Amino acid sequence: MPIIVNGVTISEKEIELEMSGHVRAPAPRRAAIEALVVREVLRQEAHDKLAEANEVKQQAVNATTRDAEAFIEETMVERLIEREVVKPTLAEEECLVYYQNHPEQFRQSDLVEAGHILFEAKPGTISPALREQAEQVLQQVMQNPSEFEALARIHSTCTSASVGGNLGQLSPGDTVPEFERVIFSLEAGTISPTLVESPFGLHIVRAARRAQGKVFPFEMVKEQLSAHLMEQKRKRALRQYLKGLVALADIQGVEFVLS
Repeated sequence: MPIIVNGVTISEKEIELEMSGHVRAPAPRRAAIEALVVREVLRQEAHDKLAEANEVKQQAVNATTRDAEAFIEETMVERLIEREVVKPTLAEEECLVYYQNHPEQFRQSDLVEAGHILFEAKPGTISPALREQAEQVLQQVMQNPSEFEALARIHSTCTSASVGGNLGQLSPGDTVPEFERVIFSLEAGTISPTLVESPFGLHIVRAARRAQGKVFPFEMVKEQLSAHLMEQKRKRALRQYLKGLVALADIQGVEFVLS
């Protein structure tokens, strides 16, 4: 069944073409239909309300026919949104309240001084013998944590073995997820009681020291935060405007409610 917006049909071909821009959406077809319906409603509203349509068309005289048509539609929609959507305001107090309520967003990354003993193996090739060896060394380390560096020099196949398995300071994103989840969950001076398996093999993991990231001062982040909050307000205002247009449109062929 075709989708019709105030008498204008959206073809299956248009939907298929639009879907290429929504491949990561949970429901690509639904996302494509939503985009096309909103675009058509905006186009119709712009043609109905903008007296300067002819002026816009004149600006496109020097463009190719296809580009001119797209230029006209896009420019008219931009002018419609600029005129009709309520322009939000933002007080500094709003920024400060957001900053105070979300300190984790303005904190430097934590640092962990990490160490490991690596039993190297390619993914999917960890043999029972290698796992047994790693488990035996882990038991030695858990019984005598002070021997971690000495055992790393003997058993680790990582280049860090020469420095007792020390990997230096790590911040989030510096290592593979499997390793990161464990190293950032450990208290300072502790060793993971279980082996960690990653694409590099098996690890015995130690967190030597931890340094919690400091929160950036408000004055340092105020400008960036203000721009972020203003953009969020603009998006909400536009969404509300679009919801009102869609609610008034005669849409056939699909149950459509803009969320």
